[in-house]
Amino acid sequence: MMNTPDNDTPDENVRVTVRTGYAAIATGQRSCCCSGPRSGHTDPTRLAQAVGYDTASLARLPDGANMGLSCGNPVAIAGLQEGQKVLDLGSGGGFDVFQAGEQVKASGRVIGVDMTPEMLAKARRNIEQYRQRSGLDNVEFRLGEIEHLPVPDASVDVVLSNCVINLSPDKPQVWREVFRVLKPSGRVSVSDLALLRPLPDNIRKMAAALVGCVAEAVLVEETRAMLEQAGFASIMLTPKPEYVQNMQEWNDPLYKEIAEALPQGEEMADYVVSLTIEARKEE
Repeated sequence: MMNTPDNDTPDENVRVTVRTGYAAIATGQRSCCCSGPRSGHTDPTRLAQAVGYDTASLARLPDGANMGLSCGNPVAIAGLQEGQKVLDLGSGGGFDVFQAGEQVKASGRVIGVDMTPEMLAKARRNIEQYRQRSGLDNVEFRLGEIEHLPVPDASVDVVLSNCVINLSPDKPQVWREVFRVLKPSGRVSVSDLALLRPLPDNIRKMAAALVGCVAEAVLVEETRAMLEQAGFASIMLTPKPEYVQNMQEWNDPLYKEIAEALPQGEEMADYVVSLTIEARKEE
């Protein structure tokens, strides 16, 4: 059975803000969910390579599928196999969907879910070029919220997500949904932003205004607790500070502004990391 969204959720304003921001990215009006033009995101290939994507895979992607929105490489971690059914949460222009499609081959299937109609339209336009370059017809994109996935129970082998769950105002519900749609022995492979320790009050308020993708992040151990409560086992959480360090080294204006407001001698990477999340639904 599929869950349906509750239109009376008190967090609808957060969803509207995120949806509006990603619509602007899809239509080329902005280059990141977090702010206006940013130096670290003006070259999506550079960012993708920095978080672990290889040049050959990037070259085969449909034009414009890589918008520089990654904070890790969940496809590489997942170890996908031919014939698997894969679900990507917050699929955007299809960046991870198309790469996963090549790995599961013709007998597999990859479904991308995104709540932004403009992103969905962009991804669907990219399918034809994916077919031409890969010779595969094994991907699709569905409109939906990650808190209410348009996917049947126990129907997916692997769930991917890349820097999206941190944006959700109801993360426990996201993990419950992920658990619902996974088959017994199904796996999670996610890259997300998380906190090593709480942000100072002044930074949290600044982040709320400037960086939704940081302001909504939770502590690493909170993520573990949510996974456990949802029913997951074999949980592995691996903090990777390189993403935030790259943003700082590239003089990303957003991260620079926040870093300057931190206590003396501290850096953003002391607080915020890219987190690799792996877990399993037991049989």
